[in-house]
Amino acid sequence: MFGNKTIVISVEGMMCEHCAAHVKEALEKLEGVSAAKVDLVNKKVAIKTKTDLSDKVLEQAISGAGYKYKGKIA
Repeated sequence: MFGNKTIVISVEGMMCEHCAAHVKEALEKLEGVSAAKVDLVNKKVAIKTKTDLSDKVLEQAISGAGYKYKGKIA
């Protein structure tokens, strides 16, 4: 789809599938996000989005779910 991009972020504190589901749900509620795929082993999340998401927006979503946002991965 035109305009879609992938942002990969690092998230600290996810320990199980339940944690991963919380993070996925929090990120998929953000405007412009069409999907979030959690890599629990490597503590990363790939986000499909039509918009550029700021670190502040991502950090608020992650911390609101109870986890620590560690930043975007290049």
